Amino acid sequence: MLLHREPLLIFILSLFCCTGCDQPVQQQASNPPNVVIFLSDDQGWGDLSHSGNTNLYTPNIDKLAQNGLSFDRFYVEPVCSPTRAELLTGRYHLRGGVSGTSAGEERLDLDETTFVELFQEAGYATAAFGKWHNGMQHPYHPNARGFDYFYGFCSGHWGDYFSPPLEENGKLVKGEGYLVDDLTNKALEFIEDKRDAPFLVYLPYNTPHSPMQVPDQWWNKFETKELEMVLPVDQNEDLQFTKAALAMCENIDWNVGRVMGKLEELGLEENTIVIYLSDNGPNSFRWNGGMKGRKGSTDEGGVRSPFFIQWPGRLPAGKSIPQIAGAIDLLPTLVDFTGINASVNRPLDGKSLVPLMLEDNPPWEDRMIFSHWNGNTSVRTQRYRLDSEGRLYDMEADPGQSTDIAAEYPEIARQLGLAKTDWDEEMAAEFDGNARPFTLGYPEATYTQMPARDAEPHGNIKRSNRFPNDSFFTNWTSTQDSITWDVEVIEAGEFSVEVYYTCSEKNLGSRIQLSVGGNQVQAKVKEAHNPPLRGMENDRVERMESYVKDFKPIPMGRIKLEKGRSKLVLKALEIPGDQVMDLRLLLFKRIN
Repeated sequence: MLLHREPLLIFILSLFCCTGCDQPVQQQASNPPNVVIFLSDDQGWGDLSHSGNTNLYTPNIDKLAQNGLSFDRFYVEPVCSPTRAELLTGRYHLRGGVSGTSAGEERLDLDETTFVELFQEAGYATAAFGKWHNGMQHPYHPNARGFDYFYGFCSGHWGDYFSPPLEENGKLVKGEGYLVDDLTNKALEFIEDKRDAPFLVYLPYNTPHSPMQVPDQWWNKFETKELEMVLPVDQNEDLQFTKAALAMCENIDWNVGRVMGKLEELGLEENTIVIYLSDNGPNSFRWNGGMKGRKGSTDEGGVRSPFFIQWPGRLPAGKSIPQIAGAIDLLPTLVDFTGINASVNRPLDGKSLVPLMLEDNPPWEDRMIFSHWNGNTSVRTQRYRLDSEGRLYDMEADPGQSTDIAAEYPEIARQLGLAKTDWDEEMAAEFDGNARPFTLGYPEATYTQMPARDAEPHGNIKRSNRFPNDSFFTNWTSTQDSITWDVEVIEAGEFSVEVYYTCSEKNLGSRIQLSVGGNQVQAKVKEAHNPPLRGMENDRVERMESYVKDFKPIPMGRIKLEKGRSKLVLKALEIPGDQVMDLRLLLFKRIN
């Protein structure tokens, strides 16, 4: 570690131990507890009736706090992928190589241990339903990070929430109905099937992340509703966006109720730990308890999340815990609760929260929790926040961060500033920043996707949207154009390849070639497939993500891949029409 100031070193070192992991709440027994984790996407702390927001009603989520306990000051990161990495590993996201939300920067390093792997090794049936966002290709894929079963999507944005293309254990499938409802349906089936064995169910929902799409059942309540709690006019709240977000949150609440009802129906409620949290602050300026900042900000409003945990008979009902905590604490806390024999090969930044949950006045030292995004870092203690610009706020007296008190309390500002500098230096030393190729040919993976999101267009080719996550390529007009992926073949073999495309009748006949190393395969575009763009018909407000199409596959044939790093190159050899095709992804299937 690079921390060199001795008093601060002693303080921060105390944060890097898995406190309580060696003394579990219950030893591994014949009936270990199940675990269900709900993670919403872009839901602010204020987007719950439990938080005092009268604009919506979330009784099922609120009950988790009423029947369990809540952490009043719980912190995540300002955006999706970093929070998910910290939740999975108990370590700050930069340690695990996660620095962004696309272009491969969202991938969690392969030498990191996830809590899911620990539960899988302990005999749990493990499943995830929803948005993964920590790597698509194996061994970054959820099926390689501890999940026996995965249903959802691995990207950061998705273009349509109604019967969209998804994947099931790597195989491309079509969703059924509204996405959050569909994910919940699959989770209920899994719980029913695994009722007699300990299970871990992770439900990282995709809402209220944009595009702002929600079924009429939820939208109709809000479309013409007069909202009681709105921001001042000068804060530029988009009321239609707010209404859509709140409608999506009420849909989440309904689905949480469905899961809780299933646990009760199966007699599993008392032996199941249920957790609810969000991955960052709200994705628009809307009521959030008067806090400063929203998604993307390292201020309080960008990183404070609801956190509720219920375990009937084990955790007190209705208890609110004032001590600060964060996503980094989930792994050590779950290990402590379940008593599994955990072996983590890296020091943790998180600590077990079990003493706070079970004891009235446990010994608990003040700590620092760091928030980081896009080069900005802030640090939170129990009372203070030092923001990314070095301004100091008393969060008890000034939760809205309106008055900088750094000049009034220079020693506190200095100490927190030194801690922030040391943290930044330590993260920079651990994060090498080297470009990582996209992995292909992982021996245990039948399917591997190479989407447009992870490729580079050359020549005239353009993305359908500046945000790559759910984009496709278009304007492929020249034989000099190409699409390339930087790949590393993990294990050599023979693969069949499909290209997911659209093409009009008048543009049929292009001959395309895929090459990697010295091997290549060619195909001709013989069948027209020209569906319209879709997604806009379901939008409640204007979107930022790409609209989508229903792409279909062209079989290209078989190609041999040699082990090692190389360029995967897709180009056209003949173009009889105006352009070749629009392209969504390549799908590789291992033959041998």
